[in-house]
Amino acid sequence: MRLNDIPEISRLSTPEKILLLEELWDSIASDESSVPVPRSHIEELDGRLRRYGSPPGGLLSLEDLQKKIEKRK
Repeated sequence: MRLNDIPEISRLSTPEKILLLEELWDSIASDESSVPVPRSHIEELDGRLRRYGSPPGGLLSLEDLQKKIEKRK
């Protein structure tokens, strides 16, 4: 479907188009199962969640960071 298929939409003001868009989005979002999520997106989100829950690794203390900065001067 294209915008030209429903000429009434072209005659709406910008605020009216935004309201229509919100209504459309709400109708889609009300049934999440109707929108398939690609496997690559699921894998990416799973990876981000794992990284978020893991220890931060080699972070420096403030003192160590200040020493490294001073050495560069």
